[in-house]
Amino acid sequence: MKKYTFLLAALFAMASCKSLPSAQSTATGPIDVEAKLRELGIQLSPVPPSTASIVKTVRVGNMVYTSGHGPDKPGGGQIFGKVGDDLTLEQGQEAARLTGIALLSSLKAEIGDLRKVKRVVKVLGLVNCTPAFTQQPQVMNAFSDMIVKIWGENGRHARSAVGTNALPNNIAVEIEMIVELY
Repeated sequence: MKKYTFLLAALFAMASCKSLPSAQSTATGPIDVEAKLRELGIQLSPVPPSTASIVKTVRVGNMVYTSGHGPDKPGGGQIFGKVGDDLTLEQGQEAARLTGIALLSSLKAEIGDLRKVKRVVKVLGLVNCTPAFTQQPQVMNAFSDMIVKIWGENGRHARSAVGTNALPNNIAVEIEMIVELY
């Protein structure tokens, strides 16, 4: 009787567990992150080596922590200014999207293959804005939505979206993130 009770308890435990979605595989096979980037019109940039005392990424075990990145334009330069004054909400969203591309470029330089990303865990977004501007979450949604389009459910992350009176060199947005690797 004890044997059957144990077996029933084991079956019940297995049936009640939810399986988490995997960014590595779907019903149709592994997600090709590079193909997803092409589909979204996202082109990653080469990452120059760091010359300062800080680095763009740090790997600890199966976690990667990024430094804050800014909105790098594809042709060079960055997006500067305060959202709500120099920049519209839409321009702030574009700055967040470009910052996301810079982060993905650094992440790929660190891990070699973006298919190694198991989950985007945490994001901190800083928006250079006027005191009256209160739409920081809407600015950051451009970044978050892009990440979810790439990794699906495993791209959904914890996030803080904070307004600030200044960012380095007057960039519009600065974002850092933490990802878990397989």
